[in-house]
Amino acid sequence: MLDIDGMTCASCVTRVESALASVPGVRNVSVSLATESATVEAVPDVRPAALAAAVAKAGYQVHETEIELVIEGMTCASCASRLEKALDHVPGVLASNINLATERASVRLLMGVAEPQQLTAAVERAGYRARMPEAGKATTLTRSSAWKDAWPVVVAALLSTPLLVPMIAAPLGVHSMLPVWLQWLLATPVQFWLGARFYRAGWKAIKAGTANMDVLVALGTSAAYGLSVYLWLARGSDHMPDLYFDAAAVVITLILLGKWLEARAKRHTADAIRALEKLRPDTARIVRDGIERDVAVSDVHVGDLVSVRPGERVPVDGVIAAGASQLDESMLTGESLPVAKEEGDPVIGGSINGDGLLRITTTAIGAETALSRIIRLVEHAQAAKAPIQRLVDKVAAVFVPAVLLVALLTFIGWWIARGDVENAIIIAVTVLVVACPCSLGLATPTAIMAGTGLGAQHGILIKDAEALEIAHRITTVAFDKTGTLTEGRPNLVAQVPASDLESDELLRLAASAQAGSSHPLALAVTQEAQRRNVHLLATDAVRTLAGRGMAATVQRNGAMLDLRLGSTRLMDEAGVDVSSLLAQANQLERDGRTVSWLADVSGKKRLLGLLAFGDRVKPGAREAIQQLHALGIRTVMVTGDNVGSAQAVAKELGIDHVVAKVLPENKAETIAALKNSGAVVAMVGDGVNDAPALAAADVGIAMSTGTDVAMHAAGITLMRGDLALVADAIDLSRQTWSKIRQNLFWAFAYNVVGIALSALGFLNPVIAGAAMAASSVSVVSNALLLKRWRPVRRIPTHRARSSEVVGVRA
Repeated sequence: MLDIDGMTCASCVTRVESALASVPGVRNVSVSLATESATVEAVPDVRPAALAAAVAKAGYQVHETEIELVIEGMTCASCASRLEKALDHVPGVLASNINLATERASVRLLMGVAEPQQLTAAVERAGYRARMPEAGKATTLTRSSAWKDAWPVVVAALLSTPLLVPMIAAPLGVHSMLPVWLQWLLATPVQFWLGARFYRAGWKAIKAGTANMDVLVALGTSAAYGLSVYLWLARGSDHMPDLYFDAAAVVITLILLGKWLEARAKRHTADAIRALEKLRPDTARIVRDGIERDVAVSDVHVGDLVSVRPGERVPVDGVIAAGASQLDESMLTGESLPVAKEEGDPVIGGSINGDGLLRITTTAIGAETALSRIIRLVEHAQAAKAPIQRLVDKVAAVFVPAVLLVALLTFIGWWIARGDVENAIIIAVTVLVVACPCSLGLATPTAIMAGTGLGAQHGILIKDAEALEIAHRITTVAFDKTGTLTEGRPNLVAQVPASDLESDELLRLAASAQAGSSHPLALAVTQEAQRRNVHLLATDAVRTLAGRGMAATVQRNGAMLDLRLGSTRLMDEAGVDVSSLLAQANQLERDGRTVSWLADVSGKKRLLGLLAFGDRVKPGAREAIQQLHALGIRTVMVTGDNVGSAQAVAKELGIDHVVAKVLPENKAETIAALKNSGAVVAMVGDGVNDAPALAAADVGIAMSTGTDVAMHAAGITLMRGDLALVADAIDLSRQTWSKIRQNLFWAFAYNVVGIALSALGFLNPVIAGAAMAASSVSVVSNALLLKRWRPVRRIPTHRARSSEVVGVRA
């Protein structure tokens, strides 16, 4: 059964039924409008994703949900590939994503069709363990779990060292091999006790019909150990050739060491999440009936008054009810300087209070706080799979079977060529031991984890791995103007009435028409009216005309005026002649002002006057544009403002190209046109009307100072209104992409070269084991080098003076 959203009538039911019936393999469909659901009978091969796609194509939506699982027992990329296949075969699962680095599974499924128990059962049938993550806990690996595997490494090293020393001394002419019985006594616990994990995991993989790294290790070391036992028993101690107990034991020890080092390194990639987690205070000091008392943060409710003393962390999101202070929000926004806060200002849970006592009215708690949402978004990005990982997954799916085949052919080839079964076995063992699918599985996710975590620390919230991967190819950055390049707080700088109207009367009419509006221009007009004590008139039938302005009916001196307030386009549509004030309007626009016209269209259409607005360019905007140019990126402004005002801002900031007078619904078309010209486009915006353009761009970059709609539509969110973060985000993407390419190159090169050298007899099992262990550690360590990244160096230029005013969007 599918839950379907969007059906409103019988024709909807018919469309959904037809869409589902058209899916190959569907036998019978029954859609109910009352329950908003569809019952589908189909052959087992029909995938839920195909049904959901058919419903979406018909214009409706299937209810989905997403479940996170903690996976235990994965050892390599082959394990991740096998688990994805197992989960994808659970009825109702649309898609699954396994992240080897975080040991997590993210599963999209049809709501009400599949249950978490079915998912965990599928994981267990595949030979692994799964559980739901603990509520309120980060889904990243903990440091404590990184150390629990240390003791097997230590014990294995103690047992293997006596076997290793004679191996090292032999090339130096020192022959002091241990007695065979002692070699066997030291190697056996390493092989079957400390190495039991490889047998268990390998057996589970074989039962599931696949193979993984554990199969390679178990087969290789067992062959070396078994050959040694056979030669010992067959020839006796008196005629004993060199045995391979030492090779088997040392290989297992080195691989255990490598896995331990790898686990430690992987946990370092999650440092950013752990740092954010530590920002959550465990207790809060609430004020009830004038009495302060400490309670658990979980016991705080929305609306509670919380007291925060100097130097303490703010435990909740809220608004300052009393007091003033400086707050350190650096871990959340990347802003190094404290931010001044006073009564009425919002505060973010996790920030550090300065030297003032604050009383805060709680507005969000628990999972709804800004900190919790940031943690979830970063975790989601770290768990996501970059598009390039799909190629790696395809390779990993056939990697182990291919290695087994190469080892078999190597054994046969050397046996036929030399007639020495013992030597052929050891060379085949070397092939098995040197192959490492782990490095392939870790190459991309570890770099993404490091990059997204580093971004979060510097105020760059990367919401998905695809945005991080694409951002390194950006060639053009398009900016919205108002609120993005400018402060978004316009001021009424001039008003020019028609010849038969007073200036105050023009302001009265304009302010009355916009009295209930929250638009920045309306606020500028009403604030000016309040400052000048202008009495407002009764207003009716107020409506917004998207991208043009607004309309309202105002009662004045017993007459009803049908007002239009907005752009030149609105005046043209209303048939209002603006020629009498056109010269003044053109001059104001050349000066960088935004002009709005006011007209009465009741009866004889009459121009009442014009209003001119200005907005300050954001400090640092020019330096941000210059930094993008230094990265070789073209800049474009896409705005609904008039050409003169837009050109004034572009000239001030050094923007390459301007597209002005663009309606909100056409911004996405402008972005599409830039993409069609061959550019890889990022769109930077902050408003509701920017959301379509943000979604249409290759990468959407939203300012957190803007609307939630814009942030949801964007792949990257800048946690403070500093435009320099745009260049930082692109540079971080380039550095992360560089690490991904390096990791994949070395992972592929290592396996190709290592397997080839082993098959040709140039390596022995011990060297192969050391190389296998080192490969995964080197990949993760290379990803950790991203921690040396720092924001792009700022170009020292003059900042916009506070008196500099430019136009704003009408």
